[in-house]
Amino acid sequence: MEKLCLKENDINKRIDKFICENTELSRNTCQEYIEKGNILVNGKIVKPSYKVQMSDEISITYDEAIEYEVIPENLNLEYVYNDSDLCVVNKPTGMVVHPANGALEHTLVHGLMYDMGDSLSGINGVLRPGIVHRIDKDTSGLLVVAKNDLAHEGLSKQLENHSMTREYVCLVFGVIKEEAGRINAPIGRDPDDRLKMTVIEGGKPAVTNFKVIKRYKSMTLISCKLETGRTHQIRVHMKYIGHPVIGDPLYGPKKMVSETGQYLHAKKLGFIHPRTNKYLEFDSELPEYFKNYLLEIERCE
Repeated sequence: MEKLCLKENDINKRIDKFICENTELSRNTCQEYIEKGNILVNGKIVKPSYKVQMSDEISITYDEAIEYEVIPENLNLEYVYNDSDLCVVNKPTGMVVHPANGALEHTLVHGLMYDMGDSLSGINGVLRPGIVHRIDKDTSGLLVVAKNDLAHEGLSKQLENHSMTREYVCLVFGVIKEEAGRINAPIGRDPDDRLKMTVIEGGKPAVTNFKVIKRYKSMTLISCKLETGRTHQIRVHMKYIGHPVIGDPLYGPKKMVSETGQYLHAKKLGFIHPRTNKYLEFDSELPEYFKNYLLEIERCE
């Protein structure tokens, strides 16, 4: 069973929409779970149209397909910081953050449990212990992981009020003429393809700031700073302005899909430590495949 935490901006959302936005379940599966009693609000079955409230206790009992014991695995995770409250890990490309349908082994959570044992926050349930935020499977870079509820709640509040520093570096298709820009466009589930997100009226507010690092003949290397943290935000926003991320299997040019992953790296992460109240900031190098591709582009210029 997994219990979900509510935030202020979740109040009065339909229960099926809330579940869909905060888990890997599709809207249809959410509605099936509600009808079967897999999703309970304060221990009771509700209708899919039920509007969630801050005081609600929402629990999910997953079908056997993803209700399983997470067996720790030694994945040789790279930690850039580690203390008794939290750690910062540098996730490689190709690794899913937590178990879900289609990814029941070799996730970041499996590696964290091998390294940390039971020293992870339980707020997000047995499938997502310690997970405060996520980055996509094919995105590399920094994530902060909570080891207790104090750290988890403090970090989650920073995510909610957009005070956490999150900067990415990515390589995009086409040459961006502007030196910098701000993309303010709401993001929601694509009604025509449930695997995708899109800029859509009525979506969640989403803001991405970008700066040009270097221009190439047909590509641009940029840094992106997030004000919000929507699913696939950078990938969706860059496609929206006509500059999709190179190597992106969902939103990028099909002829430029890469076996090594998309060229998107969570490079910088900063936050206030929930116990010490000191600001911490971490930086990670681009992965080797990313650096090598940039060198290859430069040789061909």
